[in-house]
Amino acid sequence: MLAAFDTFLMDDRPRQMGSLRRAAIEFLYFGIKEARSCLFVALFFAAVLLVPCGGVAGIPRYDLLLVVAIAIQVWMVRAGLETMDELKAVCLFHVVGFALEAFKVSGGIKSWSYPDFAYTKVLGVPLFAGFMYAAIGSYIVQAWRLFDLRVRHHPPYWMAAVIAILIYANFFTHHYIGDYRWYLAACVLGLYSRTTVIFRPLDRDRQMPLMLAFVLIGFFIWLAENIGTFWGVWRYPNQMGAWSIVHLSKWSSWSLLVIMTFTMVASLKHIKAKIHIPAD
Repeated sequence: MLAAFDTFLMDDRPRQMGSLRRAAIEFLYFGIKEARSCLFVALFFAAVLLVPCGGVAGIPRYDLLLVVAIAIQVWMVRAGLETMDELKAVCLFHVVGFALEAFKVSGGIKSWSYPDFAYTKVLGVPLFAGFMYAAIGSYIVQAWRLFDLRVRHHPPYWMAAVIAILIYANFFTHHYIGDYRWYLAACVLGLYSRTTVIFRPLDRDRQMPLMLAFVLIGFFIWLAENIGTFWGVWRYPNQMGAWSIVHLSKWSSWSLLVIMTFTMVASLKHIKAKIHIPAD
């Protein structure tokens, strides 16, 4: 049924309509496609909100969230909503996210913590945590398909890969040699300054700067992080006594992480065909 709904959403046959009506319908389709792209995110966060802090039937909350995340992922593949290649990319996001989580919660760092008990905790990190990073990759993969995304003036892959690796490394090294995120952000701005993403809400192509998309996605992830910490799924040190809003600087961190995730998604063979790299 959902696959048929996707086919309906991607029906791009030309429509004849007035400008105001077109604007309203395109905006509606854009919102529906965005919501559909967030399917994994929505289902997973629904579980975060609905599973009690004390767990269910003696099963800890973190363990239940892991089961739910795996079940959602299996269902999406079996339903044809994700291909095996896309699943491999999502699994890679899981590994990359888990490595970062394990470092950040370690004894010498303690950037944040997972206060609840779980049988599936490894190095202080519940295994479901990697799916929060995988959810970002899942969103980008789904949006690429539903919006028929194409990228113009993408930088050479090796340059994009180098900056993505440096972004990831900075999440670790800034605890020892300083935080260079703003230098990296300046490099990203120069690298992607000409890059635009072309998307199709309905039957006509629209476009926007790719950097704007990175910043907007980072903002919504920051909002989701506030929800997660409010529900006590994880906590920053300043939230141990009482919850407070996640510092706005995390918005920049998430935007950089989105850039890294986008670079990984862009390496998929069937997506590379829709990326234009200028010769000059």
